[in-house]
Amino acid sequence: MQAAGPERPYTQKLVAQLEKTGRKNKAAIWIAAARRLKSAARRRPEVNLTKLNKLAVDGKITLIPGKLLSLGHVDKAITVAAFAVSKPARAKVEKAGGKVMKIDELLAKDPKGSKVTLVV
Repeated sequence: MQAAGPERPYTQKLVAQLEKTGRKNKAAIWIAAARRLKSAARRRPEVNLTKLNKLAVDGKITLIPGKLLSLGHVDKAITVAAFAVSKPARAKVEKAGGKVMKIDELLAKDPKGSKVTLVV
């Protein structure tokens, strides 16, 4: 029998937090992120730094409901929140003057999702 949703407790808790905050603040971005995290791990987005560098908007926090990978480079200070981050990707973002955080940290920082851009 196939599992319905994520099996890891951290992921289950995060999905529940995202859905609750999305409903409470009427923020569709959190519900969309929760839907992505509910899917199978192989269906979650894997974003390389090259794509992130192109899509990052100044003054906005980029949300990746998947994994941030290190292919490419970052030439501007960006703030990114991701479910998982490879060590080389974290080092490259921080070297460029950016910041990497977990999704639950971003959820506490901006519960309305007004300064967040979702990358899928």
